Amino acid sequence: MSKTTSRTAGRGRGHAVLPERLVSGYEAFLGGRFPYEQERFRHLAETGQNPRIMLIGCCDSRVSPEVIFDARPGELFVVRNIANLVPPYGPNDDLHGTSAALEFGVMGLGVEHIVLMGHASCGGVRAFARNKANSGHETLSPGDFIGKWISLISTAAARVGQADIPLDDYIERLALASIVQGLANLRSFPWIAERERQDKLGLHGAYFEISKGSLLALDEASGRFEPIAAEAHRAALARSGS
Repeated sequence: MSKTTSRTAGRGRGHAVLPERLVSGYEAFLGGRFPYEQERFRHLAETGQNPRIMLIGCCDSRVSPEVIFDARPGELFVVRNIANLVPPYGPNDDLHGTSAALEFGVMGLGVEHIVLMGHASCGGVRAFARNKANSGHETLSPGDFIGKWISLISTAAARVGQADIPLDDYIERLALASIVQGLANLRSFPWIAERERQDKLGLHGAYFEISKGSLLALDEASGRFEPIAAEAHRAALARSGS
């Protein structure tokens, strides 16, 4: 199929088959990265995926794990949801997307690490914080799903304490506390806890600051989030003139 045909076929009602930005991005991929990765794609197609790291991140379009960690195809098993939340273990008749992904990553793929990564300026955490600051008088969501999902932050919020005004500092503390709680929720899954006890699985918390490109990781022994690759980060900022 020609380039022109691929962009226009099946439009109907004035809609393209794919957004133009995706088509141009795919063309750039074919002309750039794909020739260097073609053998790797072929190998992955023939042998299947075998990622060692599972990463749970936020849906936020500004926080792409593959970009942040310069990951090649097949290296990361990525799960993204609103506010990078992990529900506690609770099998029932509901639908559990994140829990199902955890089960597949741990039981099916045998990942060796799970990284729970939050980020600055998270809209989900901010929505919860605003609701808490207004004593719950504002609904978290006018829709069907977001409000209930974001309520998973409640346990972390109980540890953080009363919402401060202005909210910015409180939102950051809440985002970090939510990562800590998320790790606790991960350990409520019996097959995750068992593999961690056997030293077959490591759990990690991380936090990405979007504007500065800095990365923090949780030292669970001290309870503090510590900078990662601080020297490299300073050098990168110097090169960019920031």
